[in-house]
Amino acid sequence: MRLMVALSLIGLLILPFARQDSLAAGPVASEEFMASTANPLATKAARDIIVAGGSAVDAAIAAQMVLGLVEPQSSGIGGGAFLLFYDADDRTVTSFDGRETAPFAATPSLFLKPDGEPMSWLTASEGGLPVGTPGVVKMLEMVHARHGNLPWADLFEPAIGLAENGFTMSPRLYELLAWVDAPERFPTFFNHYFDHNGERKPVGTNLVNPDYAQTLRQIAEDGAEAFYNGPIAESIIAAVEGASVNPGLLALDDLRAYQAKERPPVCASYRIWQICGMGPPSSGGLTVLQILLLLENQDAQTGGRSLA
Repeated sequence: MRLMVALSLIGLLILPFARQDSLAAGPVASEEFMASTANPLATKAARDIIVAGGSAVDAAIAAQMVLGLVEPQSSGIGGGAFLLFYDADDRTVTSFDGRETAPFAATPSLFLKPDGEPMSWLTASEGGLPVGTPGVVKMLEMVHARHGNLPWADLFEPAIGLAENGFTMSPRLYELLAWVDAPERFPTFFNHYFDHNGERKPVGTNLVNPDYAQTLRQIAEDGAEAFYNGPIAESIIAAVEGASVNPGLLALDDLRAYQAKERPPVCASYRIWQICGMGPPSSGGLTVLQILLLLENQDAQTGGRSLA
């Protein structure tokens, strides 16, 4: 069965028919399968899973767990994701919604200051206040139950190994750490990525994260339930409620009630192609289709001259 999965918000694309070619040589030709992520360690994890007999969904899960370790600024099991799944045998596209949801206690005034004025984006985005109910773990478990080939636990091994043995601090992660204002306000984060002088650990530093490895082991052994109930869930709530900046409203009931959902994709014809994307609550699919339909009568090779 030939499958394709695109996982948004965590920067992952698994395609059928890929061949390993040098990126320097230009576009990559594909014949068997292709995995593309924001970090080569995650791409390797996806590739290894497929070689071991895994499906595109299996590869996506393995890559996501690695991305949560090596690019925590953009990905992680504490966030949400959308997933598009294409089955080439019956030519169908299915989409899955694992987006974060607001806590039950959230109100329209959540991001307003005492004087009723809105907080700045930077203020509102820090600490526990902006934390929603994570959805990616439950969504990935749902999709794996339908389209996985390998055992769930096997998909966590690449990330667990990297977390225990360490991975190299990338230039991108190093640069983004400079964006954090007064990082010492977040002690756990600060101690992991900064030295005793308050300087960012340099590019090439071997970073180990045994706590992340232990968390993944529990999810690997007990499924998504280990994330949404029990010690992991309790530690998430404690971190949100006890945040040194902007304590949040997330509660155990929010985690226990979360449900991932299958939703219909949005699709439209663009010239000779049928283009599909994630529908609401994502705005991405609709926006891309609107742009393509506006461009449909333009000739890109002549700088947008009308074809009419």
